[in-house]
Amino acid sequence: MGNPKAFLKIGRKEAGYRPVHDRVMDYGEVEQTLNMEDRMLQASRCMECGVPFCHWACPLGNVIPEWQDLLYRGKWQEAYRVLESTNNFPEFTGRVCPALCEKSCVLNLQHEPLTTRENEAAITEHAFNEGFARAYPPKTRTGLTVAIVGSGPAGLAAADMLNRVGHSVTVYEKDEYIGGLLRLGIPDFKLNKEIVERRLALLRAEGIEFVANTEVGKDISAEDLLAKFNAVCLATGAGQARDLPIEGRNLTGIYFALDFLKQQNRVIAGQNIQTDNLISAKGKKVLVIGGGDTGSDCVGTSIRQRAESVTQIEILPQPPENENPATPWPQYPNILKTSSSHFEGCKRQWGLASKRFVGNNGKLTAVEVAEVEWITDQNGKFTMIETGNTQLIEADIVFLCMGFTSPVHAGLLNDLGVQYDARGNVKTVRPFESSVAKVFVAGDVTNGASLVVRAIDSGRRAAAEINKQFANVIP
Repeated sequence: MGNPKAFLKIGRKEAGYRPVHDRVMDYGEVEQTLNMEDRMLQASRCMECGVPFCHWACPLGNVIPEWQDLLYRGKWQEAYRVLESTNNFPEFTGRVCPALCEKSCVLNLQHEPLTTRENEAAITEHAFNEGFARAYPPKTRTGLTVAIVGSGPAGLAAADMLNRVGHSVTVYEKDEYIGGLLRLGIPDFKLNKEIVERRLALLRAEGIEFVANTEVGKDISAEDLLAKFNAVCLATGAGQARDLPIEGRNLTGIYFALDFLKQQNRVIAGQNIQTDNLISAKGKKVLVIGGGDTGSDCVGTSIRQRAESVTQIEILPQPPENENPATPWPQYPNILKTSSSHFEGCKRQWGLASKRFVGNNGKLTAVEVAEVEWITDQNGKFTMIETGNTQLIEADIVFLCMGFTSPVHAGLLNDLGVQYDARGNVKTVRPFESSVAKVFVAGDVTNGASLVVRAIDSGRRAAAEINKQFANVIP
């Protein structure tokens, strides 16, 4: 602990966002950066607690106090080495992670936690700029082969860890770009795609083979995959979006969130989308149904497309601000979260259930919603009741952002014959191993939709289990 009094004398300082009037005119990243001196001062605030709750809260088990101290001392390269020892892609988590570590930071008791996420991103950017984030191909190969199906954070992490020990790894991706939702699902204003491509270039240089535009189960059969590789790791994500099958669902103007976000990322990449297939919010009254991060991404994208208005509704009640007695520190707090997109111009409403879509000549014009209240019984179970109050929200276009129910079963998963759990996720019979021999699983396909940081952790752990299976056959 280099400066034991820093947390008393130095306040939390965030980099903040670019001005609203500036950032809504483009898709550049909205977050700004601090200079190196300020960033090192922010790192000095770490108290190196005897019980590091930040380490406890991080799914990856990042040894945060250690690299905070190294950053404070200006040892950027050493800080990066400690950081990457537990996190394969700190440039991703440093941008899109909800920072579970910060919520559990002891300084968060005074609402002044370390800027851990920003510090993580700063260390990684410095590493790439200075050239010590570079490829380290394995010196020898084991001769064993592994196929990773899905190139999101779980698949990439598993591929990275398996390649490091010398296995030959091939990653299959059904879309035209490698990166899964990192590449097509997250808007550029949160994660610039050059950041993704930069990391992929290192992974390629280290010997990982990527095969895009190839849907396993369709372009390559499950049988052929099992015959070709010593092991297969499924990292296809939870791709079955939750639908809203209410009256009027067949009206024109109702879309799943990812269809909208993926298309916009393709447009930014330079693709030409047929006019008939274009999902555009320009000049329209937009209604976003769902209050999570995906909904926030649809808000920000709609605003950049020059929507006339944007409203976001959530069926749950509005969370309290700053503190919630139901989720005390060091738990992750269930409090009101306001994203950069919300600051750009969005009306938010809570406690509303969608009842029916209203239209004219087959086109959406409004959504009828009902006010709901949530009550708890003596066992603490939540029950939703309608108050009887309803309203019509005008909308030309609706984005359904209500999460995902399970992985897509049709195709590869059913062809493999894997078992499913009660929620429809791929069931494991041993840690990270499906019911089918030599078929492993990582990320949302088995855990359900979750965070990027949890997906990376799952990919790392799945790779470790595959290595255990290989222990007796590695030359």
